[in-house]
Amino acid sequence: MNEVTNLSNAPGTIDGWYALHMLYRVDWARWRARSSQQREEALADAERHMAGAQSAEESHQGSSAFYWLLGHKGDLMAVHLRPSVDELSALETDFAKSPLAECLLPSYSYLSIVELSTHGAGGRTQDAQEALEGALRARLEPDLPRTRYVCFYPMSKLRGEQRNWYMLTAGERQELMRSHGLIGREYAGKVRQIITGSMGLDDWEWGVDLFADDPLQFKKIVYEMRFDEVSARYALFGAFYVGLRVESGDLRRHLAL
Repeated sequence: MNEVTNLSNAPGTIDGWYALHMLYRVDWARWRARSSQQREEALADAERHMAGAQSAEESHQGSSAFYWLLGHKGDLMAVHLRPSVDELSALETDFAKSPLAECLLPSYSYLSIVELSTHGAGGRTQDAQEALEGALRARLEPDLPRTRYVCFYPMSKLRGEQRNWYMLTAGERQELMRSHGLIGREYAGKVRQIITGSMGLDDWEWGVDLFADDPLQFKKIVYEMRFDEVSARYALFGAFYVGLRVESGDLRRHLAL
């Protein structure tokens, strides 16, 4: 067993906006049971909610996007980034009170915070303060990319008896993450990603959002990273959720009877 004295301190993180993913299934029987007028009122109210949430980008007070999911794991996914969990709670509650929500069944949710690790930066340094300026601010307080497709999945690092990410030294973790990051850079211009940390906030350790106009790129980047040592030895992946961005008017098309 490794001695505690051999372990380095946990690497620092620089944290930005909080993130909330809310996933729903449509209760089609209940939706069909609504009158045409009731469905119209529900759609109008949902569009009001969506427009209000997305308007946060205008004053750089957050970002929101909505996606229509493929497969049986859900139908509608809302993604919100905000400076505080109180604002996320208000958004969640506002939608929960809406007429459309009466015809939706929550299927999954995920709470996390946009995170940059100081792996390779020598631990906690003055960079934590400088991160609020310039290019790093955009990474910590991002606008959700307006790509056609999104792929969201949670993940953790292995804590097994034979291999345990958290028992590696800082130098070992830094070297593994360096090679891992080089793969991601090969997809610049094809895939954008937002990494959120969720230790102490949700069941997994990180949430990953990938954004692209070509969904095939999701398979390519994840497939290639699976062969990278840090993923092959230490990564644990949750369920994958893929969706199409819902713009103004799209919700009506998806819910049309």
